[in-house]
Amino acid sequence: MSITITRQPASSTANPEFSRAADGPTIERTAEALRARGFDVSVARDRDDARRLVLDLVPEGAEVGQGASNTLEELGVTAEIETSGRFVAIRPRLRSMDRATEGREIRKLGAAPDFWLNSAQAITVDGQIVIVSFGGSQLGPIVSGAGKVILAVGAHKIVPDLETALRRVEEQSFPQESSRLQARLGIPSAINKVLILSGEVFPGRIQVILIPEAIGF
Repeated sequence: MSITITRQPASSTANPEFSRAADGPTIERTAEALRARGFDVSVARDRDDARRLVLDLVPEGAEVGQGASNTLEELGVTAEIETSGRFVAIRPRLRSMDRATEGREIRKLGAAPDFWLNSAQAITVDGQIVIVSFGGSQLGPIVSGAGKVILAVGAHKIVPDLETALRRVEEQSFPQESSRLQARLGIPSAINKVLILSGEVFPGRIQVILIPEAIGF
């Protein structure tokens, strides 16, 4: 298989092909494939159940980091982690630090929290997870730095294969993410770093929560 990845989204318009949630049997088949690759999987009933599942996995007082995620924001998880006072939230602390003088501390603090929350841009029906990043800060914790990783993923991100997964990145996720970043920071996003999770060797380390609706990019 030959796959070409462009660094910049080819279009500013999302492809509606990738906005439809997979049906129940496809979600269950994907969940089983993920489990066979060493990932723990829960299938939520809806977004409220997904929010509960995520937060139930994080003990009160735990140190929690997360990547920028529209999914987690829509679920209300980001607000709960960062404003409830129940957790030691990494992101607000990082935002308060001076990158020019505390760059080393910022890098180390964000690299290995006890828990890391994120979403993904795509999951294949045979259980491979694709996560793409502009800067890459969330990829290290997901790969090995964080003690536990929780990925909340809408069922519209389930695709047939890796080639389609990367096409979804270019045609659906990043046109929207680039617009979001442009509005917030005045810069476009880019497809700079691509992570493909094909398995997990440590039982219980990565938990995937599949949400049976379209939520997030």
